[in-house]
Amino acid sequence: MTEFVLAGGCFWCLDSSYSQFKGVLDVVCGYSGGHKANPTYEEVCGEGTGHAEVAKIIFDESIIPAEIILDLYFTVHDPRQLNRQGNDIGTSYRSAMFYQGEEQKELFEKALQRAAEIWDGPIVTTLQPLDIFWEAEEYHQDYFAKNPSNAYCQAVVSAKMAKTRSAFTNYLK
Repeated sequence: MTEFVLAGGCFWCLDSSYSQFKGVLDVVCGYSGGHKANPTYEEVCGEGTGHAEVAKIIFDESIIPAEIILDLYFTVHDPRQLNRQGNDIGTSYRSAMFYQGEEQKELFEKALQRAAEIWDGPIVTTLQPLDIFWEAEEYHQDYFAKNPSNAYCQAVVSAKMAKTRSAFTNYLK
């Protein structure tokens, strides 16, 4: 099993988008990249911890290649938006890739290069070593599956899910 920790706006969007695909065994919402131990959602959203909302994607590379997981990442969010995704604004919504080891760093660098060929304008996604992954509160896990009629889920999350579904149909569950 392989795991990537990625930040690309609201972690609900990443969670629900990745959960649609074969080989993705689990997605865990959490926080990384900051300075406060065991932060809460309110603290992270308050912008005082330095953390980003992240998703830990756990997948089986024999079913879905790492490159596809990373290309999905650059499909589900706009890597040109600095410290935001749409109306979600702040450093907690930044685009960041948290690597675990040199091999993963190289994979992430190659994915950034592929993304630069697709997106117009500069990519602002940062690359940094994963220090600690703090798991988010239980109510954030599988949020869309538990709350499909939530207004944010209907307006934002479902659109991102549809975008990734149409781009990667060969890997859908």
